[in-house]
Amino acid sequence: MSLPIVLMTGQLLTETVWQPLLEAWPDREVTVVDNRSDDTIAGFAQRLLDNAPPKFILIAHAMGGFVAFEVMRRAPERVAKLALIATLASADGPAQTARRQGYIDLVESGNFDRVVEERIPILFPEEKRGDERLLGIARRMAADTGADTFLAQQRAIMARIDSRPRLGEIAVPTLLVWGEKDGITSRAHHDEIARAIPGARLEVIAGAGHLPMIEAPEVVVPLLTEFVDA
Repeated sequence: MSLPIVLMTGQLLTETVWQPLLEAWPDREVTVVDNRSDDTIAGFAQRLLDNAPPKFILIAHAMGGFVAFEVMRRAPERVAKLALIATLASADGPAQTARRQGYIDLVESGNFDRVVEERIPILFPEEKRGDERLLGIARRMAADTGADTFLAQQRAIMARIDSRPRLGEIAVPTLLVWGEKDGITSRAHHDEIARAIPGARLEVIAGAGHLPMIEAPEVVVPLLTEFVDA
């Protein structure tokens, strides 16, 4: 019998980002975790653990990866496998903090709608920025998230700790997935995690940006299916 799967979603995103997986796994026990009700990474992680099955496979994207690292610190015995998509283990540097503060300033000045528009060039590769389907999904997820939740997520992200010192303690099968044209996380970020977690492997998704689950489901869905079933 397959283990339950827990999906932890990134900032300004909803369960829509997982739709290709949810459609491909109708007979599996899959939970999409609440990414709206806390303003600290610790709070998100504890909520996940409070609502997850006793033992599960954790698949986390972007901000969800920050939460996944905290889950692995708090309750490593509950996670059977770990998949990390488009994330990084370090804390914010000055450039990232400045970018995030810029988003906060936009929201606080009543321009929340501009946040997603400013993020589109880093979410999607240049050749996909005219793809109305993808842009529509990103805009709807942002609207469904809303300004207040975005600010809470932003506070959590900006205050997160550096997870790199304890990556070597992760002792479960770990898969890293990165879109080669991701404008938010880099190959170096993923190589750093892959080197630190014993036995971790990195899969690079050609032509994809920060949201490979919806950009290249024909690649990502089989990849994750093989990982959870192996």
